[in-house]
Amino acid sequence: MASRLNPYLSFNGNARQAMEFYKEVFGGTLDLNSYGQFGQADAPNADKIMHGMLETTSGFTLMGADNPPGMESEQGSSYSVSLSGDDDAELRGYWEKLSEGGSVSVPLEKQMWGDVFGMCTDRFGVPWMVNISTES
Repeated sequence: MASRLNPYLSFNGNARQAMEFYKEVFGGTLDLNSYGQFGQADAPNADKIMHGMLETTSGFTLMGADNPPGMESEQGSSYSVSLSGDDDAELRGYWEKLSEGGSVSVPLEKQMWGDVFGMCTDRFGVPWMVNISTES
């Protein structure tokens, strides 16, 4: 397997819902493994996600998990997930789904550098940047 770089998102108890949401947005195959499946069947967090991975037909890989008890995180404080390319319809479709129920900080519109760009935070607190390349 070739090396790859992909986001790994941490959640405070709602990783299953978030990863299922991203599957609705991007399609693909979602594999979710709970703490209970890995020897912690009696633990209070047995149904929480220890590791989740979404692989899409577009070549995207997104991973995520619930933090173990005592390891809380503040969502959206030090990263953004960036989607970019030149397929206007595909990227606008992702934008619509990601921004629904979330908040838009920069509307998806033509920018001074010529591309269409927007920034939003989805309903799970994950910040997204979408850049649609345009021909000059």
